[in-house]
Amino acid sequence: MLVFILRRLVQAIIVMVVVAFIAFLLFQYVGDPVVFLLGQDARPDQIAQLRRDLGLDQPFFVQFWHFLVNAAQGEFGLSLRQGAKVSRLLGERFPATFELAVVAGVLAVGIGIPMGVYTALRRGSIGSQMFMTVSLLGVSLPPFLVGILLILVFAVVLGWFPSFGRGDVVKLGWWSSGLLTRDGWHHIVLPAITLAVFQLTLILRLVRAEMLEVLRTDYIKFARARGLPNRAIHFGHALKNTLVPVITVIGLQLGTLIAFSIITETVFQWPGMGLLFIQAVTFADIPVMAAYLCLIALIFVVINLLVDMLYFAVDPRLRTGGARGH
Repeated sequence: MLVFILRRLVQAIIVMVVVAFIAFLLFQYVGDPVVFLLGQDARPDQIAQLRRDLGLDQPFFVQFWHFLVNAAQGEFGLSLRQGAKVSRLLGERFPATFELAVVAGVLAVGIGIPMGVYTALRRGSIGSQMFMTVSLLGVSLPPFLVGILLILVFAVVLGWFPSFGRGDVVKLGWWSSGLLTRDGWHHIVLPAITLAVFQLTLILRLVRAEMLEVLRTDYIKFARARGLPNRAIHFGHALKNTLVPVITVIGLQLGTLIAFSIITETVFQWPGMGLLFIQAVTFADIPVMAAYLCLIALIFVVINLLVDMLYFAVDPRLRTGGARGH
């Protein structure tokens, strides 16, 4: 187990160094931060002085080393657009994105797994066919179209939910939460559903496919031959083994919810990191872009590490193989 964790940690560090190098290249080849800070009318002596102050006159790998050290401390400089520390801007926006991703993930997992099990156990029923039809639509429709349709129906026509913003929030130190207010829940419903639709349908179809595969295995046939009740077979044996490969996909999809909430946050003007990143791309705010890239990579690396550890704990075959390899 220890060797497995250490191996994964080394891989995670290598991935983060590569991502940091890609983010660092943004400073080198996507515009000139000195020009952004001083403007086009700056004098040559001002430009030279600012380059020395920022360390841009040093060799390439020296600059990259300083970037790595600062990034490890969560420092990415100042936003070229807002003039504030990038770490503070991301810290202010992260709670909104995190809460949106968590609510969407709970919806996707909490609805997708039961629907997948139902469609596998009741393949010929009308409800199963309806769920599969809806899942096909969910996979096919792009998120921005789903969001626009939800706004049109539930915000414009019916007036049940607001169409933009986060609503009232409660401050808990540096963290701001909209899940502690009724208005916050009112605002998060539509964007959470929009973000969850694709993941929900993906989990539904994956669970269904894995469940059908497990139900055809020999040990399920032996369980039926022993006279075990269907409930024990379906949920005590089949579902447990179905979830082993599904755990990996669900874990990565939860990371995807945070990384690709950009479209949903733009449609609903949700004040999260995705909207901040879109604004940074529009104004070529390189420090914000680099910090967002590193943060998303870190989230994926951490989630992937946790999923690997959970997968290792759930599947005894990996523990046996790991012990033999050790």
